[in-house]
Amino acid sequence: MPYIKKEQKKKYKDILLLLKTNTDIISNPGELNYLVTKILQIYLIKNKLSYKTLNEIIGAIECSKIEFYRREIVKYENKKIKENGDCYQ
Repeated sequence: MPYIKKEQKKKYKDILLLLKTNTDIISNPGELNYLVTKILQIYLIKNKLSYKTLNEIIGAIECSKIEFYRREIVKYENKKIKENGDCYQ
């Protein structure tokens, strides 16, 4: 899960602020994919190629995906159900 302690979040503050305030940095899905891939590669290099490291990476990706779905996509889908009607009736 992406819920780390406040003290740990401080070290990412500048990077996240740069990404948030410069809207042209990540302007399309290809750039988003590239950035995520580079972060994963950096983690892999720092932690050395092993089953453990690969498992950590896949686990982080999967948990991030599930949490993003739960927090953002479900909210969007529920809004669209209200706007357009439910197909599961």
